[in-house]
Amino acid sequence: MGLFSFFTKEIAIDLGTANTLIIHNDKVVVDEPSIVAINRATGKLVAVGEKALMMNGRAPENIKVIRPLKDGVIADFQAAELMLIEFLHMMNAKQRTLFPPGLKMVVCIPSGITEVEERAVRDSSEQAGAKEVRLIHEPMAAAIGIGLDVLEPIGNMVVDIGGGTSEIAVIALGGIVSNKSVKTAGDEFNADIEDYMRREHNMSIGERTAELIKINVGSALSDVDNPPPRYEVKGRDLLTGIPKAISVSHHEIAAALDVSISQIELAVLNALEQTPPELSADIYTSGIYLAGGGSLLRGLDKRIHLKTKLPVHVAEDPLKAVARGTAIALKNFDRFPFLIR
Repeated sequence: MGLFSFFTKEIAIDLGTANTLIIHNDKVVVDEPSIVAINRATGKLVAVGEKALMMNGRAPENIKVIRPLKDGVIADFQAAELMLIEFLHMMNAKQRTLFPPGLKMVVCIPSGITEVEERAVRDSSEQAGAKEVRLIHEPMAAAIGIGLDVLEPIGNMVVDIGGGTSEIAVIALGGIVSNKSVKTAGDEFNADIEDYMRREHNMSIGERTAELIKINVGSALSDVDNPPPRYEVKGRDLLTGIPKAISVSHHEIAAALDVSISQIELAVLNALEQTPPELSADIYTSGIYLAGGGSLLRGLDKRIHLKTKLPVHVAEDPLKAVARGTAIALKNFDRFPFLIR
């Protein structure tokens, strides 16, 4: 086994719309934004991850900045392949690997994915060097990462709010009993903030600025514990075309995000309606578990609690919950029944 490990490297990949995490030997070896910059003339990769993110909205005409994943699935196959290959090179460079071994991968995918989209993920992984690929649904990976025993005959509800999709699933006996996948998540929150700034303040801002507003003053409720201070936003005045700065409060952002959060609440209620009565009884006791970057939105747990009247728990490290669960599934490659071959 020791000799075999020289020729095979086991890695878990959370291939997210906003961020990609790669775990090897229980360590996060790559944690980068899922974005690439490509030279339009040559088609060659200019930058990937954090460096490419810094170019977003700032790049000259000859450089195209692409997010290969949209709504949780691969939208640009070639860019996704280039991104994965570069991330794997980064991992090997950090570990000073002279001869890159064959890769055995577990990659997480949205629960509402089609067969064609699933094949795109598998093909991209194989083109990036994987000798063996298995897939796991995001809510299942999130449940494992949170620390739930998914093989027990006990129902647990997991809500994973990522960049492209929000995955809501009721899990029991190693399977997803009922699930709902909606394309309302972090990217939609950013779009809501951009639209709000345009509509209410006559200011044009970019995607990166909207993300920073969400992080600094994003809120699901107007009334939250420890409210953040007002945040200064710089952008272009739509009336004069001149750059300007204004400050926004969490009250404004709560109003901007209200409709999108209501859609997530509705999806949670729909998933609860589809849940068998015995599992509903379990969820009444255990509550709802939140994971993904979107669960960090201030007051979101409280808002879902007010809507469902159920206990709501936020994962200890929600950004890495899916990646951790994928890594645990990798260790049990042949034992877990929910790994898609």
